[in-house]
Amino acid sequence: MSGTSLIPKFPSTNNSLHNELRKRVQEYFDTKGISTAGNMSLFTKAILLVSFFVIVYLHLLSFTPVWYFAIAECVLLGCSIAAIGFNVMHDGSHGSFSKYKWKNKLAAYSVNMLGANHFMWNMKHNMIHHSFTNIDGVDDDIEIGFLMRMAPTQKRLWMHRFQHFYFAFLYMLLYVFWIFFTDYQKYFTQRIGEMPLKKMTLKDHLAFWMIKIYHGFVFIVLPIILVGWLHWLIGFLTFSLVAGFILSIVFQLAHTVEGTAFPVAIMPANKLPDEFAEHQIKTTANFATRSKLVSWLVGGLNFQIEHHLFPKISHVHYPAISNIVRAVCGEYKLQYIEYPTVRKAIRAHVRFLRQMGKYN
Repeated sequence: MSGTSLIPKFPSTNNSLHNELRKRVQEYFDTKGISTAGNMSLFTKAILLVSFFVIVYLHLLSFTPVWYFAIAECVLLGCSIAAIGFNVMHDGSHGSFSKYKWKNKLAAYSVNMLGANHFMWNMKHNMIHHSFTNIDGVDDDIEIGFLMRMAPTQKRLWMHRFQHFYFAFLYMLLYVFWIFFTDYQKYFTQRIGEMPLKKMTLKDHLAFWMIKIYHGFVFIVLPIILVGWLHWLIGFLTFSLVAGFILSIVFQLAHTVEGTAFPVAIMPANKLPDEFAEHQIKTTANFATRSKLVSWLVGGLNFQIEHHLFPKISHVHYPAISNIVRAVCGEYKLQYIEYPTVRKAIRAHVRFLRQMGKYN
């Protein structure tokens, strides 16, 4: 199957769990009299993160610090790339950064500043991943290729028995692979996996190439001119591998850990077994939700259940509404999957990868 024939359908119900959750969460915001969008603390964090990124980048090129300081700054540059993606771009892309559309657009297009293309991200993440989470053949986030098996329905190869050892190396390559391969693959094939892209306008085409030219100049040409080829290569690989690993592991901890489900559509109707909200709860996991530091750094993506249920609500509100979601899950006898720390979530991910590598 290909194209729209791959897209499964959610069953419709009169008294859906999703409606009940939306009603209770809206009551919370009405009672508090607050907006579902981001607040001043988020705007301040966005300014700090983007400023930090620019300052570190300029310092590396303008002052050329001694090598061990330069390596440390490249590590920080990689961390800031991931942090901007989590905290600024992600909320903006979902329209939850601000109540003003222009601020959301500005935040969303910060991904362009980092060299990626917002059009491709919006299709891959907002439209596909958020709708069809953990569905093999549709959700591109679990389609890593033949090197890894990320779902029970994917073909198992002999190398997968070792994937819980080599996964970290592949995760580090995400940023480089994303910028220099997958964006172009999607552009030229006009597909994300087997799913067709929506038609690109002339503006979308121009934006794609302008972003790639900008990235090539700012992150490759200019640094080579100012610091030399070898120093550029070491620095570029350092921040790219750091950013890639952080981006990968945070998103994988949300869906590919012990306990999360990988639903299969019921044929011939091509209908999923659960309605939308129940599907999101079963395919998603939280981690380290009691850590304010983790929540601050990853932009609330450790509250992934709340994010998948309410992507248009800013992550600054997730700690509060998580109590509502948890209570409703208890009433509906649904498991609320949560790992108390990052370390325990990583262990659950490694165990999941090891299980996927075994013969069934």
